[in-house]
Amino acid sequence: MKDFVTTGLEDADIAMTQQGFKKFRRRRGKRQDPVIENAPELREFLDTEPPTRIEHVPARLPEPWEILRRVPIDVRQHQLNRSPLVNFFREDPAAKAFDLLRTRLLHTLKAKGWKRVAIAAPTAGSGATFTAVNLALSLARVPHSRTILMDLNHRHPGVAEALKLNQPGDMPGFLAGDLAMEDHLIRPTDTLALGLTRAPDRNAAEILHDSHCAATLEDMIDRTAADVVIYDLPPVLEYDDLTAFLPQVDGVLLVSDSTQTTAAHLAACEKMLAGHTELLGVVLNRARSSKNG
Repeated sequence: MKDFVTTGLEDADIAMTQQGFKKFRRRRGKRQDPVIENAPELREFLDTEPPTRIEHVPARLPEPWEILRRVPIDVRQHQLNRSPLVNFFREDPAAKAFDLLRTRLLHTLKAKGWKRVAIAAPTAGSGATFTAVNLALSLARVPHSRTILMDLNHRHPGVAEALKLNQPGDMPGFLAGDLAMEDHLIRPTDTLALGLTRAPDRNAAEILHDSHCAATLEDMIDRTAADVVIYDLPPVLEYDDLTAFLPQVDGVLLVSDSTQTTAAHLAACEKMLAGHTELLGVVLNRARSSKNG
């Protein structure tokens, strides 16, 4: 007889099973059951020997997303410091603006079948990291979703500082394939994972040019089944990091600063992106409200 695949049976259970088979056969010898007699496969099954070996079925292995290390955000610390994060000032117009940006972005990504978004500014100090962090937090509030925020600004990493997370982050080692995903990504909430960068790296662009980088990120997206991946990158017009990374993204969100970004800056960025990836939109940071409406 073929062995049964069962779980949780002890030797005593096996003995009882064997006794039950023998007892059933004795009863069957005295009285024929028309249902059994008319079912050849069942009759053949009953005529065989009872199971003598138990094979244990392994339990379901947890998904890669589920085993990422949990590092919760210190809500009290952010509240005391009045951190400018959407999760802590939900009624503020800026927070509502990020939620609107989130919804429009999700509609675009879903319509195109995309999920990889780069966020960068024309020049430094325009608020690209601020935008990337708040957008990721807003996306992560969507139930049953999975958002990953990767700090690829090796020039001036700022995601860990913005979230007040004192965690090591070896992004170069991860992108090179020297560090496992489970040892690099952390999960502050059920729906948000982070890839942090510990310190500036002078070989920032070369890291993004490396062929291992693309393969590692593709594997990360496949294994985590992420819905949206946000990449925070250095200024477009100051370094070639974004240009090196363009093959790995579906679109770019540009962050402009009303106090320093010019029309010429935006035009230069659009020219650089043309033919390589989609410009998903321009986010205006530090916009001044008009008293006249």
